[in-house]
Amino acid sequence: MVTLIRYVKKADRDNRDDSLFDEVIFETVEPQTADSVIFTLDAAVEALGFGWFQFKLCMLLGLAWTADSMEMMVLSVLSPALQCDWHLDKWQQAMISTCVFSGMMISGAIWGYVGDRYGRKVSIILSVAMTAYFGLLSSMSPIYPWMLLLRGLVGVGIGGIPQNTTLLAEFLPTSARARGIILNMTFWGVGCCLLVAIALLVMPTLGWRWLLGLSPLSLVFFLTLTPLLPESARFHMARGRSDLAAATLTRIAKMNKKSLPDGTLIQSEATSRGSIRGLLSKPLRRTTLLLWFIWLSCSFCYYGLILLTTELLASGGPCHNGRSAAEANCGCQRLNTADYVDLLVNALAEFPGILLVLPLIDLIGRKKCMATLFGLFSLSMFSLHACMHRTAMMVMLFAARCFVASVFQVAYVYTPEVYPTTVRAVGMGTCSTMSRVGAIITPFVAQVLLRAEPHAAIACYGLVSLLAGIAAMLLPIETKKRALQEVH
Repeated sequence: MVTLIRYVKKADRDNRDDSLFDEVIFETVEPQTADSVIFTLDAAVEALGFGWFQFKLCMLLGLAWTADSMEMMVLSVLSPALQCDWHLDKWQQAMISTCVFSGMMISGAIWGYVGDRYGRKVSIILSVAMTAYFGLLSSMSPIYPWMLLLRGLVGVGIGGIPQNTTLLAEFLPTSARARGIILNMTFWGVGCCLLVAIALLVMPTLGWRWLLGLSPLSLVFFLTLTPLLPESARFHMARGRSDLAAATLTRIAKMNKKSLPDGTLIQSEATSRGSIRGLLSKPLRRTTLLLWFIWLSCSFCYYGLILLTTELLASGGPCHNGRSAAEANCGCQRLNTADYVDLLVNALAEFPGILLVLPLIDLIGRKKCMATLFGLFSLSMFSLHACMHRTAMMVMLFAARCFVASVFQVAYVYTPEVYPTTVRAVGMGTCSTMSRVGAIITPFVAQVLLRAEPHAAIACYGLVSLLAGIAAMLLPIETKKRALQEVH
């Protein structure tokens, strides 16, 4: 038995029905009696194209990206301040970042499971609410252990970030999917710049508690807008709720001023969803293992570079240029105005990265794009071994930030494309979990090892990036111009 969802256009209906929407008729029929003209959900998404609905969804999810990136970027500003105020050792400073990333690692697969079992929208709302609540509480932390606990719980909430991409990807036509996801992720860069700008104004006068209190307010604003957030039509179809999928598609058609294809939408039986075993099944095993390493490397390099930039600015570079060795090795190093300005300039590198990726990703494909960007990041990192002036060092850090932000964007495009609907959210969730393994390790390289052996720390990032570039080329599937799959 299959369910057919018949769409009848207003022009073809009896004049007695003056509804603003196309009529939706649900029929359960034997396969041999079904109409010869049918269409799939993919065909419907392609027919609806990229319109007002997708634009509004990009803006709404972009607000969540902005807020989440602020919660991550605050780590680079918070650690030096707490080191001075609470007299922390370097390993204690690194533990603050590690607790956040540990929370993200623990929750990534869980949020993916929630997204596949109960809906992308449910997963996003719960994760954002948790991030906002514990983010506000962390601003009131009385002592160091409380800070570790509360920021760790913030990390648990941030672990749901990838579900934004899952939801958006499932509404985008093939021709616009890469551009739509990448443009949506520009809001991550907006959040990074906004946080540094707020820190520049707040930190010298009001201090880090005000910064932590202001950072989650955009998440609170996003929560007020979540009634506007749609649930994925693909998710509804995967769980056998073709009536809800039909309502969503009809609403999109009205907003985009487009028509659904003639005929009937076919819905097969509901299938099992959210199984991690499915990710390691024979068709997906190699892809999953390679993606886990690629995501681990992306996070290790991206967050490592953010923390590394703060440390290098405070110390004067791997050769202590601009500051004496005594200043570079002193325990308390507060960021000054020049440091905040340089952090802001470095955060702006997120945007040239977008201009770099947009033409490349559809020109040479996802795999080659990731491999190329990993290679360029590696070259930028190895160049830091040279003892250079602060300006030259900032140029190389800017280039490195550009390349590593770009490769992260490509990974966010490739991953939901390569996984079928039945395991797409849990696939994104487990990749996010593996990426946090890299993020947990990276503070001890960027903040602890850098202090003892700066050149060894820099070399770690260059070598990991090279290996990740090789892994990208070994991926068995190129998703360029490939439709999203429903089952594997």
